[in-house]
Amino acid sequence: MTPSPVATRWLVTGAAGMLGQDLLAVLKDSGIDARGLGRADLDITDPAAVRAAVEGVAVVVNCAAWTDVDGAETAEEAATAVNGTGVRVLAEACAAVGARLLHVSTDYVLPGDAAQPYREDAETGPVNAYGRTKLVGEQAVAELLPHDGYVVRTAWLYGEHGPNFVATMLKLAAQRDTLDVVDDQHGQPTWSYALARRLVELGQAALAGRAPGGVYHGTASGRTTWMGLAREAYRLGGLDPERIRPTTSEAFVRPAARPAFSVLAHDRWAAAGLAPLADWREQLAEALRTPVFAALATRARDGRAG
Repeated sequence: MTPSPVATRWLVTGAAGMLGQDLLAVLKDSGIDARGLGRADLDITDPAAVRAAVEGVAVVVNCAAWTDVDGAETAEEAATAVNGTGVRVLAEACAAVGARLLHVSTDYVLPGDAAQPYREDAETGPVNAYGRTKLVGEQAVAELLPHDGYVVRTAWLYGEHGPNFVATMLKLAAQRDTLDVVDDQHGQPTWSYALARRLVELGQAALAGRAPGGVYHGTASGRTTWMGLAREAYRLGGLDPERIRPTTSEAFVRPAARPAFSVLAHDRWAAAGLAPLADWREQLAEALRTPVFAALATRARDGRAG
């Protein structure tokens, strides 16, 4: 079923989060009629509420998620309710009205033990509860919306509207002379605003019939480690990158296992007529020119000088 001509509005769930806020800003700048609903506005596990929310909607971008990776280890059922059951409810509602669903997923559905970037069709194999719950959501989209469902996996997100690694590193720069940062986990730091722009482009391509449904990898090009990201953030922020010292994952034991290799391939974008996202360094440089990150870097330099 295709949306009726009057169904042009976009709906962003999880709109109060970091990516959700960026999405609403991009949609507004693009002149697209969009509505954002946060967790307080919409429980995505409530079928009746979701059906009402998607009525008259052409594209749903689902940013709603249980994101507490460590917490999911002891609350997997609760996490699955949001990351799995809730996504199924959204997919069912989208299928009923003919809306496209862009569902934001994660590299954590993959085992993280590869030596080459994971292709979109790579075999999944989560190493923690959070990854398992997100995989349930992916499977629901594939089952219910084989042509109008888009799973966009992302990783290592940072942005202006929520807690994130880059902001934390800049804040700590004003407090500590040196920082020990993990150098044995590999991934693709991705600016949430850049991902938001790409999600809007994908949704537009989907409505135009140019983008096949399925899995896409919404991460920056290139690769680095957490230490590499911290050092580059310091360098761009006018700080001494040598203040960041390498360490291993064993120094920071967490309840949930983390994939050692979260580098994703981006071949699928060509099918939608889109290029892969820019290199992570280019994204980081652009992000650090935005007001929030620029202010953090300034305070870090002033704190160091003091």
